[in-house]
Parts: sequence; C-alpha cells; structure tokens
Amino acid sequence: MWGAPAEPADGYYEVRPECTDVPKTKFKIKPGKTLSARKWRAAFTPEGYLDLGKTLGRIQRGGIHPSIRGEVWEFLLGCYDPKSTFDERDQTRKRRRLQYAQWKEGCHEIFPVIGSGKFITAPVITEDGQPIQDPIVLQETNSGIHGSISHMVKKLLSNGALDKKVIQWLLTLHQIGLDVVRTDRTLVFYEKQEHLSKLWDILAVYAWIDEDVGYCQGMSDLCSPMIMLLDDEADAFWCFERLMRRLRGNFRCTESSVGVEAQLGNLAAVTQVIDPKLHQHLETLGGGDYLFAVRMLMVLFRREFSFCDSLYLWEMMWALEYDPDLFHMYEEPESADEKAEGSKGKAKSFRQCGKFERENMRNGKSSEAPLPISVFLVASVLKDKSSKLLQEARGLDDVVKILNDITGNLDAKKACTGAMKLHKKYLKKEKEARK
Repeated sequence: MWGAPAEPADGYYEVRPECTDVPKTKFKIKPGKTLSARKWRAAFTPEGYLDLGKTLGRIQRGGIHPSIRGEVWEFLLGCYDPKSTFDERDQTRKRRRLQYAQWKEGCHEIFPVIGSGKFITAPVITEDGQPIQDPIVLQETNSGIHGSISHMVKKLLSNGALDKKVIQWLLTLHQIGLDVVRTDRTLVFYEKQEHLSKLWDILAVYAWIDEDVGYCQGMSDLCSPMIMLLDDEADAFWCFERLMRRLRGNFRCTESSVGVEAQLGNLAAVTQVIDPKLHQHLETLGGGDYLFAVRMLMVLFRREFSFCDSLYLWEMMWALEYDPDLFHMYEEPESADEKAEGSKGKAKSFRQCGKFERENMRNGKSSEAPLPISVFLVASVLKDKSSKLLQEARGLDDVVKILNDITGNLDAKKACTGAMKLHKKYLKKEKEARK
C-alpha cells in the first residue's frame, strides 16, 4: 500500500489534464506518520470498540491514508460512537440509510427530478409560487418523469396553492444546481453526471430538512468531499449533516448580519491579543470587522488549498479538536432511560481528546464553548502575512489582494502548527488578563 517513502496522493483525486493552473498538493503519504489502514484496523477490538485516542496523534502528524479517509472521517465528525460495537454501528447505519431514503422519497414526490439522476440549473417557480414557462433546464425523459419541468410544477399546483416551505425549497433548487456544476470542476470525478446529480440530491434533501438554514452558497464545497470519500449516498449525506452541525451557524444570514459574524468578532479579539499592531492597522484601513476573512471561515479554506490539501487540513483540525463526547452531543436519546445513561460518566478521558481540546481543558475551557480552531488558523495566516500587510496594505483592496495571493501556496501542516501556537499564546494572555 505504501509504495515509495513519500507516495503522492494526487492519484486519488485526479485533476483533469487541461486544468494546468490547479495548485499542486503538498500532502505526501508518509509511512510512520500518516494513519494507515493497518494502524486504523489495529485500533479496534474484536467486538468493534475503537480506541480513537491511539490514532489522533498520527492524524495530527501526517493525516489519513486516502483509502480509509471516509471511514475515519465518520468517527472524527461524530457519526458513530467509538464505544459502540460493529453490530451496533451496522444497525445505526441501516437506520440512517432508511431515514435518508424516506426524506429523499418525500422530496421526489414534490419534485420528481430528485433521485432521477438529473438536476436543474434554472428557476422553475416564481417567488409567488407560479410556474416559470419553459425554463432553460434539462428536459426529463426518464421513466416516471413525464413532460417538461413546468408541467411538473403545474401538476404540483393542481392540488392548490403551495405552502411557503415548498416554494422556498423549489426556489433554491436551481441555485444548488448552478453551484454543483461549479464545485470542484477541475476534478475528473465530476465529469460523471451521476456524481453531480448525487451532490445535487444530497444538498436538495438537506435544504428540505433544515428549514432554518436551507441552502447557502459554499455548502456544496463542504459536501463535495463526502461524495468522493463515501460510496453510499446516504452515508455521504450523514457525514455532511454532521459537519453542518458544526458550521450551520456560519450560514445563518439576515439583512443586518452575516452568519460568521460571531467568528469574525472572535478573530478580531484573538488578533488584538496576539498582534495588536496588525489589528490596529486593519482597523485604520476600515477592516476591523474582518469581513475579508469570511470565505476562509465559511468553507474552511477550501479555496485557499488544493483539493487534497484541504482534506488534509480538515482532518488535522478535527483530530486536534476531537472531543469523545461528540457523538452523544449530536445524538438525541430515544428514551428517558437512555438520557440518564448518557449523563453517567461524563468525565472525559484526557488521552481520548485532541491536542487542541486538551489545551482548552487545561485552561478550564471545557465548560464553555471554546473558540474553534478555524479562528486560530485564520489568525495564523494573518500573523504570517503581518509584515507584508503592515508595509504594503494601504487600503482594504490591498488586504484582499495580499490574502488572495496565498491561494495554493499554504502549507496545511504549517498552518495547523501555527494555529496551535497562537491558541496557546492566546489562552496564556487571556489567563493573565483575568488575574
């Protein structure tokens, strides 16, 4: 499996040959550092209990081998309880697949393009719930889908006026389609229509069940890797759903505020503590709201790194932040007995936590919501570019230009190391300020 001492990972995420300006990945599969399939299997008992603490250090040092990435991500994101058996996880998987199939079928009944292997890229309905005549969309001829898209909408309207939720959902479907065809378009994987439609289906179903957030631009960037890493569509959906539980606050936008506003405020507070000179300079330029960092926080650096390096960055972040209570925080107990059972033994095992989480525990941060590592990652990028920003930035356009120049030139390992150093420094200074 390992091949040469530093096996390239590009082959797992093949780039179309005509896309010559795509950043080359810096991620190398390194024996002894990267989590291998053999080391991963060794972390399970014969019954299936997982000692995830055994693997976190290796993920932090060298990432995960692409052949097992999807499976490991499911645990890092809290899809499965490491303290469950193989049989228990199999039951959970079956239950979730059934739940996804039911949601998808419900969506298909409203709009039969869902699950047809096709998707739309033009609006099909007006804001007041009327069909758009002859939209420029894919005309469906699959069995079970008859006539044009507008005919489908008319049929839907024949039962009476559509409710607000249905109208809002139908309005988002073409936006999802437009984003799907733009997402990771340099990858050979997305030359296949079936993969594009799978991405569209998952995002459409998610938009239906999450009424609060629905769909926002950038979510396709977060979902795309799940499609590639997990063969089963339902498994990919649940992995994406778990990631959205962490990030959905980023996508809550109103007319007066952006979803990442709280994180931008945290970023400003962190920068002010660790690099007050830079913070003052950014404020002078009118960038004290740190809006130039929105994209980095929204889609977790997907645009700043190559595809492969962004996956490497994500898994290092999740390993560093890992909290063994993650699964129980996400899973709703089915009964009062389960709830009582889940509240027992709440003391976390220090060894089972990621390095970032352990640092928070040492500083008494485990009882309150700690700042996510993504805030310190952005802060470390700003710190790294501090001299250039101080010397060359004479306006916000200059700040954006300097930060745009980092695209494809960032090192994921270095960024995480820098974030950890800043996190430690920030906690220390914050502690001193409280005395």
